[in-house]
Formats: sequence, C-alpha cells, structure tokens
Amino acid sequence: MHRFSWPSGASRWFVAAGLAWGLCSYASAQSVVESATALVQQGRAEEAFRLLDPQEATRAGDPAFDAVMGAAAHAAGHYTRAVMARERLVLAQPGNLGAQVALGQSLNAVGDRSGVLALPAQAQAMLVPVDAGNALDPFLYSYDKPDAAGQSSLKGYAEVSVGRDSNANAGPVSGQLQSPVPGTPPWTLLPNAVETSGAFAAAQAGVRGRVVLDPRWSLVGTAVGSARHYGGQARAFGHTAWDATVGLAFRAERHELIASGQGSYYALDGSRLRTMGGVLGEWIYRLDGFRQIGSFVQVLDVHYPSQTLRDVRRSVVGTSYSHLFRGGASAYAGIYGGQEKPQTSGAEPLGHRLLGLRVGGQWPLAAQWTVFASADWERRSYGGEDPFFAVARGDRQTQWLVGLGWTPASGWRITPQWTLTRNASTLPITDYTRRVFSVTVRREF
Repeated sequence: MHRFSWPSGASRWFVAAGLAWGLCSYASAQSVVESATALVQQGRAEEAFRLLDPQEATRAGDPAFDAVMGAAAHAAGHYTRAVMARERLVLAQPGNLGAQVALGQSLNAVGDRSGVLALPAQAQAMLVPVDAGNALDPFLYSYDKPDAAGQSSLKGYAEVSVGRDSNANAGPVSGQLQSPVPGTPPWTLLPNAVETSGAFAAAQAGVRGRVVLDPRWSLVGTAVGSARHYGGQARAFGHTAWDATVGLAFRAERHELIASGQGSYYALDGSRLRTMGGVLGEWIYRLDGFRQIGSFVQVLDVHYPSQTLRDVRRSVVGTSYSHLFRGGASAYAGIYGGQEKPQTSGAEPLGHRLLGLRVGGQWPLAAQWTVFASADWERRSYGGEDPFFAVARGDRQTQWLVGLGWTPASGWRITPQWTLTRNASTLPITDYTRRVFSVTVRREF
C-alpha cells in the first residue's frame, strides 16, 4: 500500500503557518483585552462592553477576559452580566481577594444580599472602603435584612461622646427682649432662659432586628436609649430619652411595606418632660443594590404631663431617595411636610404647619476615612397670634453638619463632627443660634 507523506519542506511550512496563525490569534485576543481595559480606564465602559460582548461565548473562562468583561459590564451598568463574568473569575481563581470584592460589588448592584453575605468575611469587609453608616443609616436601611441563609437577624451598638454645646437650652443670645407694648420697658429673661453653653458627655445604645416568619413576612423592631450630661451652668439641661418601635414587614420583590407602633420618653434634668406614641407606615422600593426610594406616613400624639396645653397630634408624610455610588460615596435627599395640631381648644398658637427638606452625603477619603455632610431646612408656620408678643410665630430653621469618620477596626467608628443650627423666628425668645462640636466612639455588634 502506498503511504502518503508530506515532503519535509512542506511539513516545515505547515507547522510554521500553524504557529503563526496561533500567535496571531493570541495577539488579537490580547489586543482586545488590552483595548477594553484602556477604554474602561478612560471612562468609556459601554464601548469596552460592546467590544467584548461578541467574544464572551468563546472566551468565557479565560481569567484575563472575565476580569475585564466584569469590570466593563459593571461600569456600564450591565450588572447581571458583570455577576456572571466575575463568578467565572472567582471560580477560576478562588484565592483572588480582589475578584471576590469585585463580585460582591456586582452582587450588591443586583440586590443579592445573600450572595454578598456568602462571600468570605475579608471580602465583605472591603466592599465599602468605610463603614457607610454615620449619616445615612436611616435612609439606606430601615431594619436589618435577613442573613445569608434567610434567617432572623439582630444587631446592636453602643457609643459614647464628649463635646461642647454653645447653646444647650436653645435660648436667645440676649436677656433683654423688646416689649410688644409700645412705651413699656424691655422684658428681662431669667438666667436659665438665656443662651447657656457647656461641655457635655453622652452615651447611647440601641438594637435593631428582624424575626423572619416566612420569605415575605417579618417582625421588625428597634430600641434606643440615650443620655446627655452637661457641666457648669448648663447642668440643668441634661436629658435622657428612650425610643422603641415594633412592627410587621411584608416584602415582595423590590418592595417592602412596614407598619409599626412607636413610643418615646424624654426627661429633662431627671423629670419627665414629654412622651410620644403613635404609628408609622413605610414603603421602601429598592431599585437595585445601589438606589432606594422610601416614603412614610407618621402620626404621633405628643403629651406634656405638666403642661397639657402643649399637647399636640403630629402628622407628617415624606419621601426620600438614597444612592450608593460605585466608588463608595453615598448621598440622599428628602422632603416632608405635615402639621402639629393642638389637642386643647384655644391653643392654636402652639400648633403649626411644617415643611422640610434634607440632603446629605459621604465620601471616602482613604481605606479607613470618610467625610460626611448634611443640610436640613424646615419652615414652621404657627396657627395664631402669640398672646405675649402679639405676633404670629414663624420659624425658618437650618442645620448644617460636617464631620469625619474613622474606622480603625471592624465594628469600630470614631467620629468628630460639627453642627450649626440657626432658627430665625419672628418671636425673639425662640430666635437662636447653636453650635455643637463632639467626638463619638461607636462599637457595633
């Protein structure tokens, strides 16, 4: 039988051509990865994604390709595709901490909290450079979510603070007020009614949690206790407070509805000043793992045991939007309005209508540092002429806050912050400015 064989010269040429083709293919593939990487670095993530998309079917599983595919898809907002690519990368390189963190970011983006909690603890700790909690917890999270296994959760914290308050009693700067009656001398205020400054020490502790009844229904609740002690002339303005909520939550896809009962107790210088009790209804819609809309309706009865004339029913509705950015920065904005209606006939000057706006955000500076700021504005229009000053009270209150957050270790936070409050009022006795500087050490459990 005749056996066919390549001539030695042709064989060499065939092998050389094959090698050349392979090298060209490899170079082309590397060129695509490098080009896509450069596009992502230039902020042109969508272009990088379109360049890589046609090749995913043949190159999926190549760590170099999956890494840039995940980065491009995530930056372009194609979060599901980013999760797929980054899951392949973690599967191929199970010890790659950077890949685990990247996967966690994409899982957060699609709202897969269970997937995030299933990652190694070290990767979870690195997902957000700084504990994003000081100013935004009330806006990003209503209550703790179920844990990775869908079970109940309970978390707590304790914190201590020291600082100085320029106006502990929110009093006017001057003890001489112009009399509303022409031709009469100015009114002289008692010393404890005038602006009083003092150093303070404070402590606060709280718990919040969720008891999962089934995949949709949960019992939720919070409890917080706090106390502040002033020194010097401001000693009489020390106070304690207790607040608690308990309710029922229903979750369906991205929606969560919560109905809660609320109660609070506030004591000034050891004596009960007021109590509050009522209901709170919330609707939370999570657009994805980064964006959330929240709306609420609150009705509270406010009772002053020793001054029942001041008793009011407070009714407020509001909505807010919060956003966690890919780099770790976060922001929120909200609007609310309502009224405080006196419970006693003839006490209309003590009631008011209110409208408020609030904005805030925080930005990571380094691996353990963040800066945060917020601004709040509230307008209050009272329901009648004040009997002493013969004018209708109207307030325009603004509050500015700025601070730093330092997370020296997991679960710890040290926060120096400065707050300026200005209440511009038509009544001299309620017109004031207040500055508070404090340093807080917080431990979360």
